[in-house]
Amino acid sequence: DEWKKKVSESYAIIIERLEDDLQIKEKELTELKHVFSSDEAFCKVNLNYRTENGLSLLHLCCVCGGNKSHIRTLMLKGLRPSRLTRNGFTALHLAAYKDSAELLTALLHGGADIQQVGYGALTALHIATIAGHHKAVDILLQHGAYVNVQDAVFFTPLHIAAYYGHEQVTHLLLKFGADVNASGEVGDRPLHLASAKGFLNITKLLMEEGSKADVNAQDNEDHVPLHFCCRFGHHEIVKFLLQSSFEVQPHVVNIYGDTPLHLACYNGKFEVVKEMIQLSGTESLSKENIFSETAFHSACTYGKNIELVKFLLDQNVVSINHQGRDGHTGLHCACYHGHIRLVQFLLDNGADMNLVACDPSRSSGEKDEQTCLMWAYEKGHDAIVTLLKHYKRPQDESPCNEYSQPGGDGSYVSVPSPLGKIKSMTKEKADVLLLRAGLPSHFHLQLSEIEFHEIIGSGSFGKVYKGRCRNKIVAIKR
Repeated sequence: DEWKKKVSESYAIIIERLEDDLQIKEKELTELKHVFSSDEAFCKVNLNYRTENGLSLLHLCCVCGGNKSHIRTLMLKGLRPSRLTRNGFTALHLAAYKDSAELLTALLHGGADIQQVGYGALTALHIATIAGHHKAVDILLQHGAYVNVQDAVFFTPLHIAAYYGHEQVTHLLLKFGADVNASGEVGDRPLHLASAKGFLNITKLLMEEGSKADVNAQDNEDHVPLHFCCRFGHHEIVKFLLQSSFEVQPHVVNIYGDTPLHLACYNGKFEVVKEMIQLSGTESLSKENIFSETAFHSACTYGKNIELVKFLLDQNVVSINHQGRDGHTGLHCACYHGHIRLVQFLLDNGADMNLVACDPSRSSGEKDEQTCLMWAYEKGHDAIVTLLKHYKRPQDESPCNEYSQPGGDGSYVSVPSPLGKIKSMTKEKADVLLLRAGLPSHFHLQLSEIEFHEIIGSGSFGKVYKGRCRNKIVAIKR
C-alpha cells in the first residue's frame, strides 16, 4: 500500500514539474509569443536565452507557439535538443506533453534522441502516455520509440496507460507489441493496475487474444489481479474475470494468507462478496490468513455492514462462534474495532462472549486468555464493555476487577478504561474548542484574566477550582 501510494505521488509530482515548466511570467510570455510570430523578431533573438526554469528556445518553441520551421532553424544553429530544463525535461518531452505532432516530428527529424530520459527516467513516450495523448504516442512509436522502456519505478508506458485508464493509448501500445506481462518494481503488471483502478475496458484489452495477460500473475506480495478488484469493489471486473474462460484461481492467497474474498470483506465490498461466492463457491470462507481470520472475521473487522455479516453466516460454512487458530472470534474483532451495532447483532444471534483468544506473542508455557470484553476494554471502547456486561448471563463467571467494580446494588458498572478516559477527555476538549470558535471574540478568556483559588471538586476531566474572572466568582474546570 505504501509503495503504491508513493508511485501515485511520484506521478503527481511529474505532472506538477511539467506544469511548472509551462508557467512563464506574463510579460516574458508576451515577448516570446512575439518572437515566434514575427520572422524579424525571431532572427534577432539571443540563441542563449534561458528562462528561470532553464528552458531554452527549443523548449520555448514547444510552449509559446513555435512551429517546425523554428525548430529546424534553432537546431541548425546549434541548439541541443538533449538539454534538460531544471525540472528535468527535454524539448521532446514538452512537445509530447503538449501533444504537438508538428513539433514532435520536427524534433525527431532534426536528430532529437527519442529514447532520452529525463526526470524519473521518463522518455517522451512515458510523458505522452501520462497525458493520454494517443496522437503523440502514435508518432513516437512510428519513429521507433521503445515500447517496453521502463522508468524509475520500472513502469512501462503500458503500466502507465493502465494506471490512468487511457484506452486509446493502451490499444496503440498493444498494437506495437507492448509486453502485457511486464513487471514493475514490486511485481505489478498492467493487469494488476487496471483491476485495482476499476478500468473494465482496459482489463478486456489486456485479456484479448494475441496480447493475453497472465490473469494469475502474482506481485511481490503474491497478489493476483483478482485480489485488487475485490479489495476496491470493482464487481464488474470480478464478474468478467470469473465468468470468462481465463482459468482464474479465485481461492489463491497472498503472503498474508488473504484470499480475494478476505480483501473484499475487510473493505466491506458486499457486491463483490456476493459475486465471488456465486461464481466461485464457498471454499474461501473456511480459509484463515496468518492473523487467524476467516472472511467472516474480516467482515467483522470492517464492521460497518451487518448485511454482509449476515450473508456470510447464511452460507453455513463458518458459525457465528468460529474461532481462529488463536481462538478469537468475529465478536472479538467487532469489539476490538469498536463496532457496537455489530456487537449487539452478534450477541442477539448467539455469539458467545466467554470464548477466549490466546496471545501468540507470549512465550510457551504462559497462558494469556483474552475475552472479547478484554479486547474492547484495552482499546478504550467503554460503551461496548457496558453492552457486554448487560448481556452477561447470571450463571457466567463475574468479570474480573480489572474490568469492573461493584455497584451498590451488587451489579457491575463500567470502569472508564485508560484509553477510554483519554478518548473522552480528547472529545470533550475538542467540543470546547469548537464551542469557543463559534463565540464572539469578547467572550474569549485569557488565562491571565483568571484567578485560581481552592479546589472544590474533581471528575474524569480533571479538577474544578473556585476562582474569580472579570470580578465574578466562578467555577473553573482545568
